[in-house]
This record gives sequence, structure tokens and C-alpha cells, in this order.
Amino acid sequence: MNIDKFGQVILNENDLCDFYYKNPTSCIKFALTETNITNTLGLENFPLLKQYENLDITIEEFDKNNQNTYKMPNSYKELDIAEFILKQCKNNQELQRAAEELFLFQEKDMFDLLRYLKYLVDTMRENNILYGVGRGSSVASFVLFLLGVHRINSLYYDLPIEEFIKY
Repeated sequence: MNIDKFGQVILNENDLCDFYYKNPTSCIKFALTETNITNTLGLENFPLLKQYENLDITIEEFDKNNQNTYKMPNSYKELDIAEFILKQCKNNQELQRAAEELFLFQEKDMFDLLRYLKYLVDTMRENNILYGVGRGSSVASFVLFLLGVHRINSLYYDLPIEEFIKY
């Protein structure tokens, strides 16, 4: 098994056989490529194997191309994330900070990421999944605090957004 510079797993025939041998029940969902077999077994929602394609692009281009493929419900894809975040603010100071950060997120074309983070946090909460209270530079983002990604109010601790998003 190999992993390319984008983090994609590359399996050759030997890797696939080895994977089947070690995981006979869990790997069937990845190897079935015929639609009629997949539907018969009730596995239509699982990914199918595809031919590895060596991409001649940068990691930044790869990331940009994949931002449109976040797996989340359409209600999240269509969510006006800026409006949602601004409605979470309780005073003018919070509104100003959130607006400043949203401008930076928009400038870096990261609204799809914010929508996905909202979906992820909502899903974890609905399923009682424990996740971190916050660490690293992400705690400098008031927007991520409002989304529930972490529980550190960067305004309270006077953390500058530059600690998270570099200009």
C-alpha cells in the first residue's frame, strides 16, 4: 500500500488481496464495482473502487478541487453560513469580530469548510460524540467558537485572529 502526496491510498492487486484476507467482511464495500451486485447486497451508499489517477497538480489545487466534494446534506451546502454565524452574536463587539473573521474566511474561499464544520459539530452533538475543547491556533477564531468547533471564547481571552488565519 502506498500513499501519494495528497494522502490518497493506492492499492495494487496484492494489497487488495491482503486487505480482503485480513478483513473479509468490512472490505467488500470497497471492492464491488458492478452496480447490480452492489444494489442487491444493499451497499449502494458505499464508495466503489476506482482506477488510481496520478494528478499533475499542486497540493493547493488538489485541496481546492476537493472543497466542493464535502459529503454533507444539501441543507448544509445551501446554508448561508455568514448569516447563521452573525445571528449567534450577542453584542456589537461580537458582531464586529465575527464580521472581520468572516471577511477573511471569504477572502480565502473557506465558506464551504465552515458549512462542513457546522455539519460535523451538529452530527457529533446529535450522536453524543465527545470532541475536543480546543487547542492550537484554532482557538483564536471567534467564528469557530460560535460554530462550536471549540469552547474557547477568543474575545474573552483577547486572542488575535492573526494567530489562526495568517494574512
